[in-house]
Amino acid sequence: MRNESKEFLHKYLDNVSPTGFEYSGQKIWLDYLEPYVDEQFMDVYGTAVGVINPGKEYKVVLEAHADEISWFVNHITDDGYIYVIRNGGSDFQIAPSMRCNIFCENGEIVKGIFGWPAIHVRPDKNPETKQDTIFIDVGCKNKEEVIALGIHVGAVAVFEAGSEWLNDQFLIGRALDNRIGGFMIAEVARTIKENNIDLPFSLYIVNSVQEEIGLRGAEMISRRINPDVAIITDVTHDTHSPLYDKKKQGDCKCGRGPVVTYGPAVQNNLLQFIIQVAKDNKIDFQRNAVSRSTGTDTDSFAYSSTGVASALISLPLKYMHTTVETVHHDDIQGCIDLMYYSVKALKTGQQFHYL
Repeated sequence: MRNESKEFLHKYLDNVSPTGFEYSGQKIWLDYLEPYVDEQFMDVYGTAVGVINPGKEYKVVLEAHADEISWFVNHITDDGYIYVIRNGGSDFQIAPSMRCNIFCENGEIVKGIFGWPAIHVRPDKNPETKQDTIFIDVGCKNKEEVIALGIHVGAVAVFEAGSEWLNDQFLIGRALDNRIGGFMIAEVARTIKENNIDLPFSLYIVNSVQEEIGLRGAEMISRRINPDVAIITDVTHDTHSPLYDKKKQGDCKCGRGPVVTYGPAVQNNLLQFIIQVAKDNKIDFQRNAVSRSTGTDTDSFAYSSTGVASALISLPLKYMHTTVETVHHDDIQGCIDLMYYSVKALKTGQQFHYL
């Protein structure tokens, strides 16, 4: 990975972009993308888009999502403790003893901790962590002190955790789901630009918001662009890490390449096209299947308007929705390569209909 790309990657990953509050991360992403696209725009809720070769009738989308899970301040006690609700799929189980940052309307960031009593004083040695048992301590004696810091109901709290490399192979950090996807589609745009690829269609590089609460950003932007083809990238579970059941959850592993998905929302002819691209370019890949929805923005694009030929290319990831989400360097590059060669192989007007 070149130094400029790695610098952008860490700056982008370490920025905070909770669901509904993605703008700062979108600005970082658009600034990096700007030299590699012809146009940029952002919709009313913050989905960011770069367009290569705009104005063509045939439109192709490469898409990831930008938002990360977080917490909303929901209640402040008279003693100055803060109770929260989830913003997205935040995990109560991992919260105790974590550090966090609370983002206030005045622009201030207040540091806090998720407190937890010692094991030898708890009536229940292994209490269930749930909404009414986790709390944030910001070092205040009472509610008035908390409010004086600028903290209010609706303020967003995000775990404090940066990105780094393990053994020079695995990238770890908070919110790789799915800002790593935003990084990968930006690298596809860069590769197209630097290789002087003249696309015969308009390519929309889309970084959607609000995926973590129901694919909402993709739902909006798919209607606006109304593409002919959409290739979505997201993360999927490395089922070889402990505590997974491969018989039920599939057989995917970090280091073995990008994952292509079979399922109702995935257009089979487009899927076979991508698989052939992988074979032609000697890109290792894995396969996964879903029984109904993919649970990704693929679903929003597939069922938008009269239907969009859509496919999903996933990056294997360990420890989803934690502060140590983990992906392999080779898989990152494999996803970039598979998206790049797939876009390069597409022809303007290419249809994936069955008849």
